[in-house]
Amino acid sequence: MEQLNRIEIRGNVGNVNILKVGNTRVAHFSVATNFAYKDRNGEPVIETTWHYVTAWEGNKGIPPFDIIEKGFPIYVSGRLRTQKYIAGDGSEKISYDIIANTIEAVETNISPQMS
Repeated sequence: MEQLNRIEIRGNVGNVNILKVGNTRVAHFSVATNFAYKDRNGEPVIETTWHYVTAWEGNKGIPPFDIIEKGFPIYVSGRLRTQKYIAGDGSEKISYDIIANTIEAVETNISPQMS
């Protein structure tokens, strides 16, 4: 059986941190995605999820980092990676990161549709 680890998101860029690692730059940034629905009372609800992305500049599918700016609409595809770490309070935590294979600017902002 072939295994698959792939995730695709489209949303708006949040915080961006670009570091130099050797001769290459790596970007760590967040992307917010929204899910819209109506609650039991028929009131609209927008649920925002923050995704954390890592991208290596120069990899095929990764453009120059100038499109990764706070507020920009963006499409990211890649693989999901989990990491365990110890938080400041001593508890064990798990983080979920997207390791980007493809990043593209989205022409228009995506607004959630109520259904």
